[in-house]
Amino acid sequence: MIESNFPSVDALNSGFAAKIADVLREGIAARGNASLIVSGGRTPQGMFAQLSEQDLDWSKVVISLADERWVDASDDASNEKMVRGHLLKNKAAAARFVGLKNAADSAEQGVAGCVSEIKQIPVPFDVVILGMGEDGHTASLFPCSAQIAQGLDLNYPQPYLAVQPTTAPHWRMSLSLAALLDSRKIFLHLTGEGKKVVLNQALAGTDEFEMPIRAVLKRADVELVWAP
Repeated sequence: MIESNFPSVDALNSGFAAKIADVLREGIAARGNASLIVSGGRTPQGMFAQLSEQDLDWSKVVISLADERWVDASDDASNEKMVRGHLLKNKAAAARFVGLKNAADSAEQGVAGCVSEIKQIPVPFDVVILGMGEDGHTASLFPCSAQIAQGLDLNYPQPYLAVQPTTAPHWRMSLSLAALLDSRKIFLHLTGEGKKVVLNQALAGTDEFEMPIRAVLKRADVELVWAP
């Protein structure tokens, strides 16, 4: 695992935004387009604001989510709402966004629609930005969920699956492990000493069902981006 450690969150936000923009520019130069998969939560919000100001041809970038809560896009729990408010503005307003929440009544019923929509996203993904929970989950691959075996199965036939965590609210839509790994560059974005402790626990063990982030770290050249 490559480590990019920054002295502060502000330094991380600006440095990481510039790093992502460089990868997207390379993708556009090489293939005419680029894809960016982002995660929700509070951690990336400051970095998204910096990224939205980066100078590149955003009209050739497709942005989507690693996972989403099955709530309306106007709900405060929606990752789409957060991304629209913090990233899809300024220069990045020209990017195309592919959301995961659709009109289906349930996440389980919504999988087919998400699978259809992923055709709009260039793969392999150019950049995937993952977070990690205190329990070692990433995207919505929760160790507590009944669906974790499907999510970590590299032969699972669909890029998305519906997940119901037992330790967090809302059904979720999540990219599968196999879909996440189909990426040119995977970043793990963490801040705070507590998350560093959790990461060290993940690195020290092997049970992927206990801490699903291990499944990514084991199979990909992940770059850790961290600040205290």
